[in-house]
Amino acid sequence: MPAFDLPLPELEHHRPPLDEPADFDAFWAETLHEAQQREPLVSVHPVETGLHLVQTWDVTFRGFAGDPVRAWFTRPTGVRKPLPAVVEYVGYGRGRGFPHERLTWVNAGYAHLLMDNRGQGDQYGDGGVTPDPHATAPGGPGPAARGLLSPRDYHYRRLITDAVRAVTAVRALPGVDPVRTVAVGNSQGGGLALAVAGLVPDLAAALVTAPFLCGIRRALDLTDTGPYGEIACYLSVHRGTEEAAYRTLSYVEGVSFARRAQAPVHFGTGLRDIVCPPSGTYAAFNRYGELSSGLPARKELHPYPFNGHEGGGGEHGKRQLHWLASQLAE
Repeated sequence: MPAFDLPLPELEHHRPPLDEPADFDAFWAETLHEAQQREPLVSVHPVETGLHLVQTWDVTFRGFAGDPVRAWFTRPTGVRKPLPAVVEYVGYGRGRGFPHERLTWVNAGYAHLLMDNRGQGDQYGDGGVTPDPHATAPGGPGPAARGLLSPRDYHYRRLITDAVRAVTAVRALPGVDPVRTVAVGNSQGGGLALAVAGLVPDLAAALVTAPFLCGIRRALDLTDTGPYGEIACYLSVHRGTEEAAYRTLSYVEGVSFARRAQAPVHFGTGLRDIVCPPSGTYAAFNRYGELSSGLPARKELHPYPFNGHEGGGGEHGKRQLHWLASQLAE
């Protein structure tokens, strides 16, 4: 795929008009207040994985509306001191899979919580086990369009709430240093990590790669590739509902979360990414932390000019490891 978005010099200064409802903060304050009325943890059970250098637990915590959300929690074997915690969010259509699939962060010496995606897990990977009991509002078959015409019914209101509650849950687990909690994700997971950075004021750091739900209106004009393509497909059938859909999407716009974030952040994007166009990543990066009342957030972004949604691959992962170790050391 050739480069199709703005040239890099324009991306570096890309600050599109805000698409932010006046009650954005009130909407999320009310949503999270309702979720926070319950203790986070439901159960924590050790599991046998066949791995001897790490220990894993099957965790159930309370997410949106108190719904049970599953996660894998993994720590290095034999380490007793409290560890920094990396909360990782997975991509669109994927579930938490098996605990042996994602070992990078625990091998780097972190406690690692891998959150399952409610109502997802059936498109690729090795599945998920968290249902979405509220997925009854009108919308398309894919999560990106479920409840699209109402902010309160939209799938991502629930999933973002789960993501915030995952931070609360990991901080309640033994062997975790709650002050050094980090949000990490790629694609949909990157969008969730960015939302968490905007909603959790004391997050230690965030690592956001190719985030979904950033610069949404422009992305819908640029690409028909899913998940944005699922939204466009829904609107092609339900003609005349565009304004209601855009209103709903404005409550999950990553640029709005980025403006409120305070934690140091590390971004990455492929400049040929037709799944999550790079202009959305730059829009979030360029406005990141602008509403913070403290010092400007430390932030950096690594573009990969000849890569698509895979971004920098292992090279980017190496940069993330070194960057996070440096941030937490400081």
